[in-house]
Amino acid sequence: MEGRIPASAGESAARGRVDLSLVSERVLVSQLHDLADGPVSVSGWVETVRDQKKVQFVILRDESGAVQLVNPATRELGDDATGEDAAKLALTETISALTHGTFLTVQGALKHDERVKLGGVEIKVGTLEVASEALPETPIAADSGMDKRMDWRFLDLRHARNNLIFRVQTTLEHAMRSYWVERDYIEIHTPKLMASPSESRAELFSMEYFGDQTAYLAQSPQHFKQMAQSAGFGKVFEIADAFRADPSFTSRHATEFTSIDAEISWIDGYEDVAAMQEELLANAIAAVKAKHGAEIEELFGVTVEVPALPFPRIPLAEAREIVAKRGHEIPRTDGDLDPEGERQISAHVKEEFGHDFVFVTDYHSEIRPFYHMRDEQTGLTKSYDLIYRGTEITTGAQREHRIDVLEKQAIDKGLELDGLEHYLDFFRYGAPPHGGFGMGLARLLMLLLGEQSIREVTFLFRGPTRLAP
Repeated sequence: MEGRIPASAGESAARGRVDLSLVSERVLVSQLHDLADGPVSVSGWVETVRDQKKVQFVILRDESGAVQLVNPATRELGDDATGEDAAKLALTETISALTHGTFLTVQGALKHDERVKLGGVEIKVGTLEVASEALPETPIAADSGMDKRMDWRFLDLRHARNNLIFRVQTTLEHAMRSYWVERDYIEIHTPKLMASPSESRAELFSMEYFGDQTAYLAQSPQHFKQMAQSAGFGKVFEIADAFRADPSFTSRHATEFTSIDAEISWIDGYEDVAAMQEELLANAIAAVKAKHGAEIEELFGVTVEVPALPFPRIPLAEAREIVAKRGHEIPRTDGDLDPEGERQISAHVKEEFGHDFVFVTDYHSEIRPFYHMRDEQTGLTKSYDLIYRGTEITTGAQREHRIDVLEKQAIDKGLELDGLEHYLDFFRYGAPPHGGFGMGLARLLMLLLGEQSIREVTFLFRGPTRLAP
């Protein structure tokens, strides 16, 4: 079936044919509506074929959308057909044999027609060239379960809905990066192989490193973000992979994920970090709404809402009281909110303030890392969690920059100072007051689009039982 199947080039323009020699380079489907009627070339994969007696319709999809191809069927000619008739017959037979997923290039005549439901345009096929045939039996279907779809993720991603997820992700990241760059932040790329744990020895992936050395996959860029403050960088950000050896099978955990991190110097408290983050998110979500809002509403049934500033703030102790009054008893003994508690405090904030975000602040030191600064009066950490639509997406804090206090807090947590030697060195030669946050990209994207699992919004998910594809 592979090869170029030409329709007749001999019919006159008066009969509706166009000179295919005028076709230049490939255009995207999304560009067709703005082009004038005439010769055009598109490439993509076959989504559906309707092979009727007198006419054939093919829905061709590319990375930007779908378009209807049309060809008047020629079936009655015999095997002895020659010339133009043979070409017509060959084209009809080729289209009849197309399988779902076959990649091809079509040159033909673009025509605007409001009666065409798919974009108001169609292409009358002139030539069709198959780049790669697909097997006739597709291994997944519309009703396939998530694990099956993840096994065949490259096919699952061909759907328009899934394509949109990653265009939204691109816009989100670009908007955040633009926000930081326009404000003179420095982008850094921190190592993902570490000689010592970045936070604790829990949830670590370790590996043999050149003989007798042990390396760890970075849980976060935390130590190196703080090093940049001691280096005098002032304001930094990073969007990169992080790793957690977490055996969780929940809808919001992964063993490899994209972390969005920022760190800033000369802060007066965690409020400076929170104010930066809420402005960052409002800008990024506004960019998504402007570029993709209509498509998101069509394909996901979700209206993108740009959050008002400032986001509500609620101390953890007060949040626990609110949750209890709503009838939920938090089972955790460490004082933190459980997932249902997060949902309940979000519901309260939505009802009281009409807001999808809430900063829960002032966490007890027992449930925070050793490097979070503690309030001298209350002993609570100068930190927050940001909860979005019932799910925590961020932890942020002012860091402890005084070496003597930092060492004491590490010992209080049961950590060996020898294992933190390189990190602690960052603070022995002077460090400014600083703070920052880490935010999960997949969680943010999942909640923005109203999805139920980060698996749906991760290009290739990694979890305790998934290392392929």
